[in-house]
Amino acid sequence: MSEIAGIKYTKDKNGRKRYVRVDLDLHGENQLIEDFLDLLEIEARKDDETISLDEFNKYIDERLKANV
Repeated sequence: MSEIAGIKYTKDKNGRKRYVRVDLDLHGENQLIEDFLDLLEIEARKDDETISLDEFNKYIDERLKANV
């Protein structure tokens, strides 16, 4: 596999590629990378408490009123 600028692989003790480092200055606008990072964020938050849209709208309305 040829090297790509801004992409670095780190191998484990058995020589298998284990980690990928991505230079976001070079590849941060790449839609696939953005989607991948979004999926990681979704996975990390999957057990977080949720609220209804009505509750969220009420919260936002109260915050906006407080900042006026």
